[in-house]
Order: sequence, then C-alpha cells, then structure tokens
Amino acid sequence: MSTTSATRPRRQLCLPGQSATAEGPLDLSGMYLAHHAFRRDLARFAAAASATPVSDAEAWRALAVRWQRFSSVLHHHHTTEDAVLWPQLLELVDAAGNASARATLEAMEAEHDRIDPLLAACAAGFEAMAHTPDDATRDRLAGTAAETRDCLAAHLVHEETEALPLAQRHLSEAGWQRVEKAAGEGGSLADLFFLVPWAAAGLGGEDLERALTVFGRPFRVLLWVTRGRFERSEQIAFRHA
Repeated sequence: MSTTSATRPRRQLCLPGQSATAEGPLDLSGMYLAHHAFRRDLARFAAAASATPVSDAEAWRALAVRWQRFSSVLHHHHTTEDAVLWPQLLELVDAAGNASARATLEAMEAEHDRIDPLLAACAAGFEAMAHTPDDATRDRLAGTAAETRDCLAAHLVHEETEALPLAQRHLSEAGWQRVEKAAGEGGSLADLFFLVPWAAAGLGGEDLERALTVFGRPFRVLLWVTRGRFERSEQIAFRHA
C-alpha cells in the first residue's frame, strides 16, 4: 500500500535529456534540475578532455577546479540518496512485499559504487593535467571522462524510469522533505553562488522560466547576481569543448 498523501499530482519539470517524468504528489523539480546539470557537465567534461590542447595550461587549471566543484555536488547528491532516500524507500517497499522494487533500489546503490572510482580517476586526471600535463595523461583522461559520462547517463535513465516512480508511489510528503532537507545541508554562501547559475546553465526559454517559477524569487535574484561571473569562468574551462 502506498504511503503518499492523497493529493493531486504536481506538475513536474521535464528538461532536455530527461528520460522519464515520474508523475505524483511529490515535487521532484530539484532532482530533475540536478540530473540535467549532471548530464550537461559530463558531456562538456568529456568533450573538453578530448579537445583541450595539452599546452593550454589556463584551461586545464580551470577544468581541474571546475571538476572539483562538479564532483562535490554529485557526491553530496548521491550521499543524500544513499543515506536518506533509498533507506526510506527500502523499508516501504519491503513492507509492501515488493521484491522487484527492492532490486531496483539495491541497483541504485550498486551503480553509485561503480561510478565513484570513475569520478576519482577523472579528478586525478584533471589534477595531473593542471600540474604535469602530457599527451598520455590527456588521452587516458579523455577515455575515462567518456566512460564516466556514459555510466552516469545510464544510471540516471534507470533512476528516472524505475526508482523515482517508486518515490512517487510510496514516499510521503514528510519523507520527501527529509530528503530535501538533507540535500540542502552543509553548503556555504559560496556554494550557493556556484549552485544557482550551475543549475540554470544550458536552460533557456520555457525550461528556464519553469525552473525559475518553481524555485521562486530568491533563485531568480541569485541567478541575476551570479550568472555573469559563472559564465566567464565556464568560457575559460570549456573553451575547447
């Protein structure tokens, strides 16, 4: 039996690259916005790792810093899921006797475990290119970045098509708010000044307006304040992508 409240389905974000939209009473906007940003970033990192000349020290330094920021956000996202979202859902689907749902949620955690070493390898590669660049390191990094892009993309498809519908079916609003609270913990003002333009990057027209409407006036104001500096930094890091 579902534990979600008997409320009408919320309008969900549907962003470029998103594989599915889980309809239901929970507002998954933050999840879908993060997924869009992860897909966008990994595509750009893979392209930059392949195309950035070994001799462009400024771009490699910028890429190393940018990777640290990206991977920190992704690590926090996955930690929140592993520590708060999946355990709640596992308890609920077990109570409902849903073995196939349990298998899906166990797969989510296993996929995180496969992604983590790839992220660490990319971090080491970008750091090496920022300090001791050479052709062999760049070639290895390009291959690892492409593998990471593809591995995370497959994980996000699995999550959007199978795991998030379980959240809509089983999780209460209070349970989802515990996830949202954990997702928002631990960040500084500097983190927020990065996160807002980072989340909005690559969105335009109706997609951007919908995101701004969902997250309200503070998000809109912060985006106006932070976007220029963020975009200037992006132009350095990804100028060859």
